[in-house]
Amino acid sequence: MLPVIALVGRPNVGKSTLFNRLTRSRDALVASFPGLTRDRQYGKGALGERDYLVVDTGGLSGVTSGIDAPMAQQAMNAVGEADLILFMVDARDGRTAGDEAIATSLRRQDLLSNKETAEQIPVLLVVNKIDGLNQDVIAGEFHSLGFGEPAYISATNGHGVRYLVDERMLPSLPDPEPEEVPDEAGIRFAVVGRPNVGKSTLVNRILGEERVVVFDEAGTTRDSIYIPFTREGESYTIIDTAGVRRRGRVNEKIEKFSIIKTLDAIASAHVVLVMMDAREGVVEQDLHLLGHVLEAGRALVLVVNKWDGLDSSARETIKRELERRLTFINFAKLHFVSALHGSGVGNLFKSIVQAHASATRKIKTADVNQILEQAVIEHQPPMVRGRRIKLRYAHLGGSNPPIIVIHGNQTDSVPASYQRYLEHRFIAALGLEGTPIRLQFKTSDNPFKGRRNQLTRRQVTRKKRLVSHVKKQERKKKRR
Repeated sequence: MLPVIALVGRPNVGKSTLFNRLTRSRDALVASFPGLTRDRQYGKGALGERDYLVVDTGGLSGVTSGIDAPMAQQAMNAVGEADLILFMVDARDGRTAGDEAIATSLRRQDLLSNKETAEQIPVLLVVNKIDGLNQDVIAGEFHSLGFGEPAYISATNGHGVRYLVDERMLPSLPDPEPEEVPDEAGIRFAVVGRPNVGKSTLVNRILGEERVVVFDEAGTTRDSIYIPFTREGESYTIIDTAGVRRRGRVNEKIEKFSIIKTLDAIASAHVVLVMMDAREGVVEQDLHLLGHVLEAGRALVLVVNKWDGLDSSARETIKRELERRLTFINFAKLHFVSALHGSGVGNLFKSIVQAHASATRKIKTADVNQILEQAVIEHQPPMVRGRRIKLRYAHLGGSNPPIIVIHGNQTDSVPASYQRYLEHRFIAALGLEGTPIRLQFKTSDNPFKGRRNQLTRRQVTRKKRLVSHVKKQERKKKRR
């Protein structure tokens, strides 16, 4: 097992910036905005000669009400599983009451006791944002926190980060324990939807722990959180994403970045769970999200949350609305669940596995050609400029989603309606569930295009005699 390093501190002291620096990534959102990070974000360290994991946490503000309470609990959970704690402070703000409160909490033995080894977890004080400041003046101010000689860095510019890793961090880490290599081929599925439809609640219900922050406020989740886990011996990675609102309602700059992260999560996932609120029904933003998923070609599972508490009349109304408005994705499985109470959540995995299997299925060329031939016999392609479109043969061109490459003549003129007909025929004949398919048409090259037929001498003579004969006949008609 790799050693774990937890980054803790007040809001806006640079934890996410240092996380991105240590992992050489942009996985954590960064902005001059206090309280941006709310959930635990894990990443593998890329600096130094040893492997380790880095955990970015939300800022500890000391407030025990509102959303700050679950954010603090997430940070304390990261502290409990860490092998080394990087306590970050802001050199420009100096030592504050918030820093002293966090230092007092970190010195408590019940927090610093490793549950497995019962050993005290070391704490390394990291003073960030030292650009242009006198280090000797700063040293005297932060020594009183009681964590020894601090490490001085600028996470934004990278000053002092290499020294921090090589001289202070890595020597403090325990040796990694041997472990089995995790299955990297596990299914990645993203949970997406509008704000406050219950995405984080569903993630916590699936994982069986309060892994991500849940609060009754739209926009609680701001980053895409990738969480690997194992269920019944199979490896999965669940991705909790930020809620996506209509473009006209997106005002905060950070929310725009959150939406970009959500769209990236859709593109990187194997299966996407689109969540809808049963009490609000299908709204336009749900359809826009479905459009993004289909454009990305991801396998799809529809989840209607907050199903409990609705009477039978309301349930029938919602089912009719879903059937009417979602006819264009009739290949996707529909589940009615309650993420809060857990009803129906266990059934999601069967559809996730089935959708992934359909999206990555290997299809024989003979089967594809047989389906195409039968579809053309039952409903021929239309005529274009007096000539019938000919679809000759097909084969599999890719997976996730399945791509069917169809060769023929005038294929660039195949209308959208006939393409939809072929898509439905392939999905039904192959028994695909939960995944769209894409059709690619290729027109066969005409080997005689641009070439004129050269007549032989005999053909030229015959052509002249025929022309002369036709002219004689025309003159005779005029005399009469």
